[in-house]
Amino acid sequence: MDQLLLPYVGRTEVSSKIEQGGVMSKSRLLIGNPALMRQTNARTILMLLKKLGHSSRADIARETGMSAPTVANVVSDLNDMGLIEWIGEGASSGGRRPDNLRFKADYGYLAGVDIAADSFRVLLTDLNGTLLEEQYEPLAKEARNPSAVIEVLRVSLKELMQRRGLPWKKLLAMTVGVAGITNVRDGIVISVSGSDTWRDVPLLELLKEQFSCALFVENDTNLAAIGEHFRGIAQSEESFIFVTVGAGVGAGIFVNGRIVHGSSWSAGEIGYLRIPNIASMQPSLYEFGRLEQVLGAPGILRSWNAVSHKAGVPSKVRKASSVLDLALEGNSVAQKIVHQRARLLKDVVLNLSLTLNPSLFVFGGDLGAHPALLEPTVEMLRKSEVAVARVLPSSLGSSAVVWGAIAVAMRDAEQNLYRY
Repeated sequence: MDQLLLPYVGRTEVSSKIEQGGVMSKSRLLIGNPALMRQTNARTILMLLKKLGHSSRADIARETGMSAPTVANVVSDLNDMGLIEWIGEGASSGGRRPDNLRFKADYGYLAGVDIAADSFRVLLTDLNGTLLEEQYEPLAKEARNPSAVIEVLRVSLKELMQRRGLPWKKLLAMTVGVAGITNVRDGIVISVSGSDTWRDVPLLELLKEQFSCALFVENDTNLAAIGEHFRGIAQSEESFIFVTVGAGVGAGIFVNGRIVHGSSWSAGEIGYLRIPNIASMQPSLYEFGRLEQVLGAPGILRSWNAVSHKAGVPSKVRKASSVLDLALEGNSVAQKIVHQRARLLKDVVLNLSLTLNPSLFVFGGDLGAHPALLEPTVEMLRKSEVAVARVLPSSLGSSAVVWGAIAVAMRDAEQNLYRY
């Protein structure tokens, strides 16, 4: 499993430690290669500065266990590279005041991108993850194929950076999320349900033709899970599941600090789950799964249009979220439709709970986090006595995917800054 997808920023413990499977180990790094040891020491100091905000060389030596000459040499290198900056004298405990330094977060920038069927969202941050810009952009019908989307993204991101006065060459890493089954290792989008133009797309290679920074491609729901772990409601969780309900239905499975991809990259594609007594058809890779046909936005709208017409309800709606709004307002037809979906969602959550036993479910998407669907689902789940997990709405909302994308890009930057 690709370690790039283990977000760790904000949770990093820094000492003379190295990462082993996502956990910081306090054992010394016993490697005889001086260049590698210097690189490891540099990364350790950079991570310490990111964690503390600022520090003196003496404090760095105490925190890391490195010798004062080692710290001085590495700090000199980092200063020459422009990765740190001096910020003046710190407090003295007796004697000369120490000079403080901090990580130079504007050494470079990170981008996170969420590509949807008819739009994309892009987030730009510095290397500390400080939000600089977030932009949502609709896509014209003729600009929704992979090559066209990449071109629109390139132009949009360049304009965004120019608006901030940021050099294009300072974009160090970018992660792109796509609503489809994605081979993360090779950067290939295997399929996007309902789209003929997003099948077996070598997205990573196409991106490399337009961008010179480090590039990563991932499923959008997996990134949403990473985003909630990085900066959202699941920061303290090591095993949880992000469930999104919107136009489609999916899950990002986060177990023991890692995203689970599966042997063929389809772990979490719960939209293809079979629905007992409703459908027995085999799932098709290039079509919407049966569960998302019923539980997702198109299914809710179909039910509303069919049932409301028969019931003589005059209200016309164009968005599934409007049906949920009507349910909250007390519309009995809408409430019946939503209650049926809540029962389905409850069964999905129970099955995932019994299989994976996470501590938390995070519901996202414009329908999944909607109280009209969330609240009855939670109420039904309270009756379960086995594998009970908490259920909470996403705290990042529509930005969960792009924050997860930033976390992945940041991990790469932190591993490779000393090489840039």
